[in-house]
Amino acid sequence: MTSQDAGSKLQIMTEMVKFSSKMEREALEALRAHAADEGRTLAGLLTEAVRDYLARKRVRPAFREAADAVVAEHDELLARLAK
Repeated sequence: MTSQDAGSKLQIMTEMVKFSSKMEREALEALRAHAADEGRTLAGLLTEAVRDYLARKRVRPAFREAADAVVAEHDELLARLAK
């Protein structure tokens, strides 16, 4: 099955899986309205939102590790700058 929204330029062959969940009525109504305004499917928006969320969650630990390494490497300089 092809996963593609009308506004999407990328066509990806993926297996779509049906599932059931609950969300606040107002949020679902807003999401449906946004999908209609964008000419996209609800499934397409949900998939994009989940992928974006997971990507952000993966970046945070990597950023934190890099920041900790910089602080550890330059702790004396940072302490002097803080004065």
